[in-house]
Amino acid sequence: MNNVNDLYFDGYYKEIWKTLIPDELTRKEIEFMVPHFALQPGSRVLDLMCGYGRHALALAKQGIQVTAIDNLPAYTDEIRQKAAEENLPVETVCAGVLSFQPAGLYDLAICMGNSLNFFNAADTNQILTHTARALKPGGHLLINSWTLAEIVYARPLSNNWSRIGGYTFLNAPQFRQSPARVEVESIILGPDGDRETKTGVDYIYSLNEMEQLLHGTGFRLEATYSIPGRKTFSPGDPRAYLVASKTD
Repeated sequence: MNNVNDLYFDGYYKEIWKTLIPDELTRKEIEFMVPHFALQPGSRVLDLMCGYGRHALALAKQGIQVTAIDNLPAYTDEIRQKAAEENLPVETVCAGVLSFQPAGLYDLAICMGNSLNFFNAADTNQILTHTARALKPGGHLLINSWTLAEIVYARPLSNNWSRIGGYTFLNAPQFRQSPARVEVESIILGPDGDRETKTGVDYIYSLNEMEQLLHGTGFRLEATYSIPGRKTFSPGDPRAYLVASKTD
């Protein structure tokens, strides 16, 4: 199928993220981050698995220096172009988060859009360890997740479909064990009848397991919200925001 991979990553995921994460939610997340973490012009933020840069660009517009990391060049290229057009203090890095070890020290690291749940426990431990080393003493980490156990187990999984640019996407999520995870089989149907199947995985961690992972990598979990800074997380809420601080 011609260009299906480009469409899948550069178009489909971006459109899905924009559906799952409307601009209003991004605005609320930024409005929480800036005062809660005392960010100001010149503060340094590390945006892990930044996607198309919804946080990186918004923070940079307030004079905050952002390093934005993602393994998809289409995303980092787009961020770099927008930052250059608006003269924003954003450095983009196209790299896998497992291999990337940040240079310098940051005030805040963010890992949004459920992206940390793409990784098993061993890889998550490695990412958190590298992130802790990149933070200043007393620096913070903000993690956004919608596949905590307290979320997934409270809501039934259901099939869904969407249509973008003449392509039809059928998504079938299934719960798997050992380790606990949600596997989503996505069937892509092209306008010419071609078909491609991809599988995505979101690992499931309980809030207690996340706290243990954070504690073992140099963090202390300070709070968990369902609405940033406004509502403490309760089981069944659709999203969670974990705020952790560096302990050493």
